[in-house]
Amino acid sequence: MLNISNVSISFQGEYLFNGISFKLNPGNRIGLVGKNGAGKSTMLKILSGDIEPDTGQIAKEKGTRIGFLRQDIDFEEGRTVLDEAYQAFTTIKSLEQQLEEINKQLAERSDYESDSYNELIVQLNEVQHQYEIHGGYNYQGNTERILQGLGFSRDDFDKYTETFSGGWRMRIELAKLLLQNNDILLLDEPTNHLDIESIIWLEGFLKNYAGCVVIVSHDKMFLDQVTNRTIEILLGNIYDYNQPYSKYLEIRKERREQQAAAQKNQQKEIAHTEKLIEKFKAKASKASMAQSLMKKLEKIDRIEVDETDNSVMTLNFPVSVTPGKVVVDAEHIVKNYGDVEVLKGVKLEVARGDKIAFVGQNGQGKSTLAKIIVGEINYQGNLKLGHNVQIGYFAQNQAEYLDGNKTVLDTMIDAANASNRTKVRDILGAFLFRGEEADKYVKVLSGGERNRLALAKLMLQPFNVLVMDEPTNHLDILSKNVLKEALKRFEGTLIVVSHDRDFLQGLTNKVYEFKEHKLTEFLGDIEYYLEERAIDNLREAEKKTQKSTKEPVIAEQPAKLSYQQQKEVKSLKNKISNIEKQINKLEAELKLLDKKLASDYEKLLQDKSFFSDYEKKKEYLQVLMQDWEEKQLALDELSL
Repeated sequence: MLNISNVSISFQGEYLFNGISFKLNPGNRIGLVGKNGAGKSTMLKILSGDIEPDTGQIAKEKGTRIGFLRQDIDFEEGRTVLDEAYQAFTTIKSLEQQLEEINKQLAERSDYESDSYNELIVQLNEVQHQYEIHGGYNYQGNTERILQGLGFSRDDFDKYTETFSGGWRMRIELAKLLLQNNDILLLDEPTNHLDIESIIWLEGFLKNYAGCVVIVSHDKMFLDQVTNRTIEILLGNIYDYNQPYSKYLEIRKERREQQAAAQKNQQKEIAHTEKLIEKFKAKASKASMAQSLMKKLEKIDRIEVDETDNSVMTLNFPVSVTPGKVVVDAEHIVKNYGDVEVLKGVKLEVARGDKIAFVGQNGQGKSTLAKIIVGEINYQGNLKLGHNVQIGYFAQNQAEYLDGNKTVLDTMIDAANASNRTKVRDILGAFLFRGEEADKYVKVLSGGERNRLALAKLMLQPFNVLVMDEPTNHLDILSKNVLKEALKRFEGTLIVVSHDRDFLQGLTNKVYEFKEHKLTEFLGDIEYYLEERAIDNLREAEKKTQKSTKEPVIAEQPAKLSYQQQKEVKSLKNKISNIEKQINKLEAELKLLDKKLASDYEKLLQDKSFFSDYEKKKEYLQVLMQDWEEKQLALDELSL
């Protein structure tokens, strides 16, 4: 479908990636992963044709259609949700106009026997045929089905798109993309604005997608559910494995360990050879032997360990001053958006030192209450902040709070005061904006880099209460872990809105569930909340908070396999089992050989057959691993 050959691209003299090659094939569901700023979104733009690489080629099969969900979208005002979704069907809408025009002409004429009238009839039949081929009689039903799957109700269909938040408009754009029947889907952080119910629906949709999907996401669970291949961009290179993300991490770790062990053994062998060369060079009778060893040394393929990039931001949240015992006292909080009631009679008391999680479906009022607490929006009811309370706020939609026309450094300097302006460079360095990175304009930053900048900016103000709305959106997994550890060390009060169970685990001591305009308090961490709800994970919890007026989500049942397919599945399972036995046996043998190498290296140097056998076993292990991967992939595809 798409062949990427020797592609390189650089910014300000530094390569994002250099000379990389890979192919996209039908059925690939690829997780494109890497640290913030590694070039994931840039890669999607290259694949889509939005930007040209500096070198290399992108070869696309004739007629291949590519759909791209970007992080930044722009809608034309005055269209309803349905009207905007129908923009996916440019061909069908054009045919509809033609049909309307032809029918109008036919209605105005009465020369039924004329040649021109007959030509109109023939034209009508041709356009109707094309209309049917392109799905003209089904597109409206498909559109409604996908919009509902992404969380829209029928009442939303006739509302104007400008009345919806950025997250909901992103869902409309995603719906358009899913309706277009593209051969390749490029999705940049598709789950950032989805609640759990919609994420699960999207997982099911993508699992059954016939084309190729390339997904940039930092949602580990989503990647594991959907993908069957992982491509990591790391320090200008790529690493490509036919495995979902978690399995890929295991394989990469094992590969590095094997490389390190092999490199260590090789370095011992090289050091020994170099000693022999020095020894023989001094003797004329051994000079030819020294020359022979030197040539052998030059021909050795030096083993390298795959690069890693473990640089992470440095993050600590100091408490400004000690507040009173009660930080937030809210009673009878009511909030409506027009005719839509979001919060009704909500009561909340937050004590000093509380670590609180807000969980529940989108639209239930989590972000609304967070904004009420920080004083961003009006409301009805009573809310008092305690003595000496100073709030730091991390908003979900960071792009709206940062000026794209400022540089990173200017953003920080403008937010600083006389007492901390001299510390701006140090703070930026701690958040990985070092040297020229600080001179980048905000508008060219990746989503993760913007989040890091927002966190750095937060450090310029005094606070003893942190309110954070989806702080892990766009952050890579290493950065998520650093943020979580910093929040665990934070001695102040924390309120965090999140759907990320891994992030919340062990972080909070209270959970407030938002459901049907009200709050339910659970005095424990996220695991306690899940146990109380008698469910296994947060995803299931959020599925069960669906409004009773919504239609139940019915999971698609996998199609029954034919007799021939069942035979193929059984055969593949047997082959995989046999390969796994061989791999286990070979790994045990290699482990014993490694022990021998560690204890009797000097003696084994005299035994040429040992190293020959050792290398053959390692090569055969790689062959078996590749064979296992291919057969496992074939089994996965049959089992879908």
